[in-house]
Amino acid sequence: TITMQVIRLSRQHRPRTMVEKTIEIFLAIKLELFSSKKEILTLFASHAPFGGNIVGIETAAWRYFGRKPENLTWAEVAMLAVLPNNPAMIHPGKNREKLKKKRDALLDMLNGDGVIDSLSCKLAKNEPLPSAPHPLPRLAPHLLSRELAYRAHAANKYRNRHSDISERFRIQTTIDKQIQIQANTILKRHHNQLSKNLIHNAAALILEVDSGNVLAYVGNVLDTEDSQHSNHVDIITSRRSTGSILKPLLYAGMLQSGEILPSELVPDIPMRMGGFAPQNYSKTYNGAIPAYMALSRSLNVPAVRMLFSFGVDRLYFLLKELGMQSLHRPAGDYGLSLILGGAEGTLWDITGIYAGMARSVNNYSKASEKSTPVFFPPQYLVNQEYMSTKQDAPSKKTEGAEPLDAPACWLTLQAMLDVIRPGDEVAWQSFHSSQKVAWKTGTSFGYRDGWAVGVTPQHAIGVWTGNADGEGRPELTGIATAAPILFDLFGLFEHGGWFKCPEADLVEADVCSQSGFRAGPHCSNKTKILIPYTGLRSPPCPYCKIIHCDKTLTWRIHSECDRIANMRAVKWFVLPPAIEWYYKKKHSDYCPLPPYRDDCAKSIHALRSPSVSIISPDKESRLYVPLELDGSRGKTVCVAAHRNAASTIYWHLDNQYLGATQDIHQMEIAPDPGRHILTLVDENGESVKRAFTVLSKE
Repeated sequence: TITMQVIRLSRQHRPRTMVEKTIEIFLAIKLELFSSKKEILTLFASHAPFGGNIVGIETAAWRYFGRKPENLTWAEVAMLAVLPNNPAMIHPGKNREKLKKKRDALLDMLNGDGVIDSLSCKLAKNEPLPSAPHPLPRLAPHLLSRELAYRAHAANKYRNRHSDISERFRIQTTIDKQIQIQANTILKRHHNQLSKNLIHNAAALILEVDSGNVLAYVGNVLDTEDSQHSNHVDIITSRRSTGSILKPLLYAGMLQSGEILPSELVPDIPMRMGGFAPQNYSKTYNGAIPAYMALSRSLNVPAVRMLFSFGVDRLYFLLKELGMQSLHRPAGDYGLSLILGGAEGTLWDITGIYAGMARSVNNYSKASEKSTPVFFPPQYLVNQEYMSTKQDAPSKKTEGAEPLDAPACWLTLQAMLDVIRPGDEVAWQSFHSSQKVAWKTGTSFGYRDGWAVGVTPQHAIGVWTGNADGEGRPELTGIATAAPILFDLFGLFEHGGWFKCPEADLVEADVCSQSGFRAGPHCSNKTKILIPYTGLRSPPCPYCKIIHCDKTLTWRIHSECDRIANMRAVKWFVLPPAIEWYYKKKHSDYCPLPPYRDDCAKSIHALRSPSVSIISPDKESRLYVPLELDGSRGKTVCVAAHRNAASTIYWHLDNQYLGATQDIHQMEIAPDPGRHILTLVDENGESVKRAFTVLSKE
């Protein structure tokens, strides 16, 4: 009878006809011949109805008792055993007395057969039947939906070869139940606060670094009371604007190629390239700032300048190599905005890439594992056999060099330690018990997405906050909304130390204490830092020079206005005028070049270092000047800097005089479409020119 019931269930309740019954008989004989009784009983228990819409003994155990089948009592097991006999007539929702009599009869039979003793039988019969059904566990509903979608896709794609693919594998994930429960609780608690600012969605992904296993998967905040805010959307796989979250990858790429040193000064002055004019979040500029500090402060202008130097195509290819699968447009479509959120990214890919950076450093210290792959996507299934059927899912890399090596990753993670933490975490360095976390935030344009991703040697955690429909909200930033969740999630784990330095692939080098470049012959102060071997190819310091002053170091002089015996050669840190104008506002210890003595300034040979610099427009830039509402030509602002702020600058556009400026050197111009030459001349006769093009409406 059990065998016939299994066949009947497999035939999807087809009409009861003589032909159908004959087919079932032959199939039942075949099942008896090729399967054991235990296997047949397992099939029956897994597919039998247990009342209502409950199918399978495991579902019934969770629905009626809220526990796994192996954790049930004798009374509970006996009740489930008698339910399939007549599930439509007798189940806990009706005919409860009849159900209890059938259960007790089975318990007496078990007692009579010696399976249970009389005391256990008596105690079991005194247990009441379950009352209201328990809700099925919903710890990771978005992960379940994702896996079922994959399985449905695979079953449809391979139906000719594996028609029963959806029945072949039991879904066993790498999720840690306790971590998942705590992660859900943390996100729910923060959601209660964020929703007051109409921020309704949040997601988090927790990975084990070395294995890439997913320990917690919170695709969205579970909000069963209010489903109008798209809480069913799995944000972990959704493409969202990346904000600044990709800046560490650019930094690591430039370190690896030797195009930048951690301490090297990067220009931080206004810039414009065509219609693209990036600004720092603070709307201020530092003139120049060390590269590692530009990363930890997430400054936009230095990042764009670094990308311009590195190349958009190269970063695009690097991101693809690291595992970012959401870049579906050509690199040219993203342009320089790629580093500021112009790209689409998923929490799944980005958290996996950060975990790969941590894994790269971890594996370096394990000599036997140096050849193992480092950058591969996270995995949430224990049974990798089924994963192999997902041809649309990326697999682990097995050949070729890794896109980022351990030294570049370690230096990047060191820089990410200096990111200022939110709230109570801001003074973390003052406490020995604080956990070291390399982390980065990101905020998309319009305050639509808040990101925070962090890593330790053991775990990588990614958090996203915002609204699934893309609605922006004030104060929806990575530091304000996502970072507090990130550090609460890291609080679930014990402190596990910090990354070991890959010393064998780093070299100690002398760098200029003021510019951060490799120390040159004219650098007066030097310091030693660890850099990649490729960094030895970087250029020496371009800012330290030899100048000639009088004995008091008050005036600059030269051989045409004073005796050589009176000249004193001094090593001096000299920034270009445009950078210097902003830099000295932030650095009171910066010493500008001393002026030439009056008698020396009269000689044209004295003007050996430029004093005038054009900040905007950039070299060979392409500008678009819009028309005003009345149809007249609009204006654009040109900006310049002079070492001596009190000096006068005379402005000319295409040999036509525009006017003069002093102190603040800005000039409005209204150029017609076409190519133009901007010429600036100071009161000493020093001049500088800049060519640019104004685009027409077409």
